Amino acid sequence: MSSTIVKTRLAGALAVGLLVCTTGAMAQGRTLTAQDYAQAERFMSYNTAPLVDHDVQRVKWLDDTRFWYVDHDASGDHVMVMDTATGNAAPAFDQTRLAAALSKATGKPVPADKVPARGFDFSVQKDGRYDIDLMGKHYLCDLKGAGECTARSAVKTGHEPGIVSPDKTKEAFIRDWNLWVRDLATGKETQLTTDGVKDFGYATDNAGWIHTDRAVVNWSPDSKKIATYQQDQRGVGEMYTVKTQVGHPVLDAWKYPLPGDDKVFMIEPVVIDVASRKVVRLKIEPQQRLSSLCDDISCNSDGHWSDLKWAPDSRTLAMVNSSRDRKHEWYRVADADTGAVRTAFEESVKDYYESGHGEVNWQYLPKAHEAIWPSERNDWNNLYLYDLKTGKVKHAVTSGEGNVAEVLHVDRQSRALWFVGVGKVPGVDPYYRQFWKVGLDGGKPVLLTPENADHTISMSPDGKTFVDSWSTPTTPPVTVLRSADDGHVIATVAKADISRLKAAGWVPPIPFTVKARDGKTDLYGVMFKPTNFDPNRKYPVIDYVYPGPQTGSVRGRSFNPSRGDNQAMAELGFIVVALDGMGTPWRSTTFHHTWYGNMGDNTLPDQVKGIQELAQRYPWIDVNRVGIWGHSGGGNTTADAMLRYPDFFKVGWAESGNHDNRNYENDWGEKYQGLLVTNKDGTTNYDNQANEDMAKNLKGHLMLVHGTIDDNVPVGETYLVAQALIKANKDFDMLIIPNVHHGYAASTPYATRRRWDYFVQYLAGDTPPKEYELKKWPWF
Repeated sequence: MSSTIVKTRLAGALAVGLLVCTTGAMAQGRTLTAQDYAQAERFMSYNTAPLVDHDVQRVKWLDDTRFWYVDHDASGDHVMVMDTATGNAAPAFDQTRLAAALSKATGKPVPADKVPARGFDFSVQKDGRYDIDLMGKHYLCDLKGAGECTARSAVKTGHEPGIVSPDKTKEAFIRDWNLWVRDLATGKETQLTTDGVKDFGYATDNAGWIHTDRAVVNWSPDSKKIATYQQDQRGVGEMYTVKTQVGHPVLDAWKYPLPGDDKVFMIEPVVIDVASRKVVRLKIEPQQRLSSLCDDISCNSDGHWSDLKWAPDSRTLAMVNSSRDRKHEWYRVADADTGAVRTAFEESVKDYYESGHGEVNWQYLPKAHEAIWPSERNDWNNLYLYDLKTGKVKHAVTSGEGNVAEVLHVDRQSRALWFVGVGKVPGVDPYYRQFWKVGLDGGKPVLLTPENADHTISMSPDGKTFVDSWSTPTTPPVTVLRSADDGHVIATVAKADISRLKAAGWVPPIPFTVKARDGKTDLYGVMFKPTNFDPNRKYPVIDYVYPGPQTGSVRGRSFNPSRGDNQAMAELGFIVVALDGMGTPWRSTTFHHTWYGNMGDNTLPDQVKGIQELAQRYPWIDVNRVGIWGHSGGGNTTADAMLRYPDFFKVGWAESGNHDNRNYENDWGEKYQGLLVTNKDGTTNYDNQANEDMAKNLKGHLMLVHGTIDDNVPVGETYLVAQALIKANKDFDMLIIPNVHHGYAASTPYATRRRWDYFVQYLAGDTPPKEYELKKWPWF
């Protein structure tokens, strides 16, 4: 259900469908052809994204005054660098020369006109060479002389992923449960800790639902110290997956605590002096391995402990610790040399605490003896200035309606703060992100991005300028460089051109609003109609769903030429809707926490009411033929919908669902459902969310899909529902995909085509073409 990290590791195995208990004769209707499916496939992202010109997807800062970005047009991708002082942009390097050098170094062809959508980065060395990060491997490239690239990993004696120090001279990594550092110039390795043992190691990156070999560390600003922890997972229950192959299967086992378990992950914070190898254990009891924001202690998957922040002088650090149920937070300050820790202040909440959306927003201002603390105490996430000496609130930094989503910069000298906010301007879509500046000592926040649109912000390291890409679901982005002082435009980076996209037949989605279950609250969604839409027809509806609480169904409000395969499915003769119901984020705390303790709600009352309202509004919507599908949390919701509303939802496609959160990682369920309580009669407070307990209610067509080595949501979650359906003597379908994780990797095109077939056959009553083959996703 942790959708922010979708594993797509190649398993190299053939996807095989296990079809169980299929019932019902083929309905009489249209017979679709391969050409019909090809028309739908035209709207997949790998076909639409290349047709959008000058859409700046990524911005990476090289230093305070230069950033690089990828500009795209019909001739390919162009890596550009803009100078903020002049507003001028130029090619970052000779791409043809770099591609040739990388091809020689890797032994594989590297195209000059394509930049990987992910897995590419670069920096410029002092000697003018380029440090190229290509799919996790680093190469030093000299493009001035012979035009050669050398694999930087050649100096390593091991292959462990490392976290680089701020001065770029060292990297920290884990080996044999201990923390090491490697000098990047010489390759010399130094062991920093010696008492790490199996399941009680340093910097361990195991949250249960994610487990890697990467270290989780926070280097001090002066690159002399490392803050991390020793993670105790001894005695924690294990999870298992089995990889199928010719011969003996391969068992994978790792620590994975569940709700109600006595033993869960605990951490003991430490500070390590790199030069002396001295380990200072902070004087505090072992803490829960939790975040104030996300499912993992490293929320941005960058190897940094998100709830720990160093002072600029590297002498002290602040950290926030959470109670197991997320109802209590402690703001603590530690001395890096002595390990002394004091609790500056704390906060208790009714349901669960969150420090922002997208960023851990609390801040540490040691010179002023202050902290900036996010709190939803007035039903919105606002910022408060605390006195670290007294632990008392000085005053609110922001107030009123609307949320502070991300704090991007704090200027300690001018005492100003810049943040991404939502819902703070009346009349603007409450999901549109806008950028603000506010003084720490009071005053009205200043809106720096006035356009009525969704703004994606990348701020310079020194906080003086920022790149703003603004768009809506129906209008392409404009990317500009702005002053962080007043928001005035310094230079235009690019204006997207969708002429080629429109020429290919693309049509924008249709934003809509409906009322929530309470009949009062506005809900926001988008609708997709076939490009050959006929208002005199009745169209079946497919509801794409993700229930929250950490994200919703719409998947952002910026321009996107393909939102999943929503438009592609519409082309097959459906109206496709995505609606953010109550319980999803970005709105008020009351809205977001609507179904706390009742995860079986899954926004379904809003999905049903919203579709009914749309059917009353538009006569071409057939409310008697409604299907639903989703992945992960959406897979849970889909099965829930088919069992809780069997007369409304007729067809469901449930992918990789966490169907009973007693069998999913503990910090998820315990945050949104509460700590597991078992009553004397054997019932629990988790019974209201267990899909298998409603198996007897199934009436329509339900397909359960799962990968056999899913280490996020284990396949046993789907087996629980299948077992209950068999016991209830219910017909259902199941597609088990061998040797894939939570995402289906190279098997994704197959699973997608099967999903199209399923709705075409059972919801529309049509006949799909035989075994149409979708194009392989370009990133597999």
